[in-house]
Amino acid sequence: MEQRAAASLLTMEGLADRISRWAIEHVPNALRIVLILLVALALSKLFRSLISRLEHLADDDDPLTLSEREKRARTLGRMLRQAVGVLVWSIAGMLVLGEIGVDLKPILAGAGIAGLAVGFGAQTLVKDLIAGFFLLLENQFRVNDVIRTAGVEGMVDAMNLRTTVLRDAEGRVHIIPNGSIDVVTNLTREGCRALLDVGVPYEEDVDRCLEVLRRVGEEMVRDPVHGPMLRGPFQVLGIERLEASAVILRVWVETRPHHRWDVQREMRRRVKNAFDEAGIEIPYPQITVHRAPERERPT
Repeated sequence: MEQRAAASLLTMEGLADRISRWAIEHVPNALRIVLILLVALALSKLFRSLISRLEHLADDDDPLTLSEREKRARTLGRMLRQAVGVLVWSIAGMLVLGEIGVDLKPILAGAGIAGLAVGFGAQTLVKDLIAGFFLLLENQFRVNDVIRTAGVEGMVDAMNLRTTVLRDAEGRVHIIPNGSIDVVTNLTREGCRALLDVGVPYEEDVDRCLEVLRRVGEEMVRDPVHGPMLRGPFQVLGIERLEASAVILRVWVETRPHHRWDVQREMRRRVKNAFDEAGIEIPYPQITVHRAPERERPT
């Protein structure tokens, strides 16, 4: 073990010695390499700072919700950071290799041939990259949107050129290749709608039930916690359908993005309490069994 450590140390010392000797013998090249790396680092930080400023310009100073501009700015910022990092450091690496004395022509020619071969052999990868580009270009969804696609529903954690990362309600992370995304349902695009269907018995006065629902809606609009989550008044639409055991009443309200589920849960709680106070029963399926009278047997 000690021999291996000593050998490794000697190897590292030898490598450092060779690098120092080369730098002394090729001082101009070494200075240019240092300059290239410093310029690449400065450009990388400059572009990141500019991208952060662009994201800040889209900020509307509302900490509760993310506007559509903020979502798009964050998504574009993430993609631009990745693209700028790859571009700047790839160019810097090629320039450093040129200063060391490596002939770049065979490398570039080999890279072109390898890229052609990879293009034929990795059609799925190319499909994912192209799909990711058009997803970003067409602005179908952004980071922090809640979407349903490829059989998965969740919040968009990250958008990359090859994959989209979703996190569902249970906290599980789903990594979906962009080429597999065909139909996208955006659940939080430009606001949401909290919809609630409530069943009441046929024996109840429907107008009285609708009045109770209107009162619940007015109380929620005035509520200091849930009121700011709403984007308008409650719409009590009336009778939605007639079922076997209940008359279904429908009510909805427009909400801010990502607050639909909070509003729906609060609506259910308030409607249940209000119906209990008003003596309105929420029905459940019932079956009435009629027994046929027994026939007299002939004697």
